[in-house]
Amino acid sequence: MIEIIWEYIVKEEALGQFELAYGPGGAWSGLFSRSPGFRGLTLLRDAERPCRFLSVDVWDSIEHRERALAEHGADYAKLDSSFAKWTDSETELGVFVVRGGAGVRPLGRR
Repeated sequence: MIEIIWEYIVKEEALGQFELAYGPGGAWSGLFSRSPGFRGLTLLRDAERPCRFLSVDVWDSIEHRERALAEHGADYAKLDSSFAKWTDSETELGVFVVRGGAGVRPLGRR
């Protein structure tokens, strides 16, 4: 599994629109939801800098992502272009391979 992490600096007047488009059920995840290997998207908002967001796209593999981009490249470019007016910057921080995870036990349980 891989996770692609993006950083966005969003214009203050566009915060609501950005969150709707990039959040759960928004246009961005909707684009890839029909693609094999797409596992979802998480949108994170910086607690100290409310105009800064990270998005984490989760895919089964790099190949799945590349196939989806090839298949939906025109739609991807169209969305990216139309949403660009909401941001001051958009930076791909990297593609990360998931190496493991950890869970948290409920309080009071050993």
